[in-house]
Amino acid sequence: MPNLASVLKEEIRRLARKESRAQVRAARRAAAAHRRDIAALKRQVQSLKKQVAFLESQEKRRVAKLTLEAPSGQLRFSARWLKVHRQRLGISAADYGKLVKASALTVYNWESGKSKPRREGLAALAAIRGLRRREALKRLEMLGG
Repeated sequence: MPNLASVLKEEIRRLARKESRAQVRAARRAAAAHRRDIAALKRQVQSLKKQVAFLESQEKRRVAKLTLEAPSGQLRFSARWLKVHRQRLGISAADYGKLVKASALTVYNWESGKSKPRREGLAALAAIRGLRRREALKRLEMLGG
């Protein structure tokens, strides 16, 4: 007759293995479900990144192609207004130049009254006349500045 202690130990080992297998099986199922969820979320993030990249490129094109045509009627230029507007936006002459498609030195010369903008420059200034700081910074970001 086998030893009662060894039989009892064997039965306890068998039941413990059975219980641990059940728990491990549940953990594996949960881990597999989590991996599936993570993979789905990664696919969704990739899709959203593509959409954002597409929309950013569209917005960059839109900002770059802003119509700089002068409105009907005569446009006037004021060096003082230009300086105040740039300071109100809180941007440098170089950044302001990017908004109006001119160099920083040109903007500086316009502000100091040493020169006046041509028709295209006036149209560009008219196009950003109502621009606020947040929108100006957003446009500069889109233009890569």
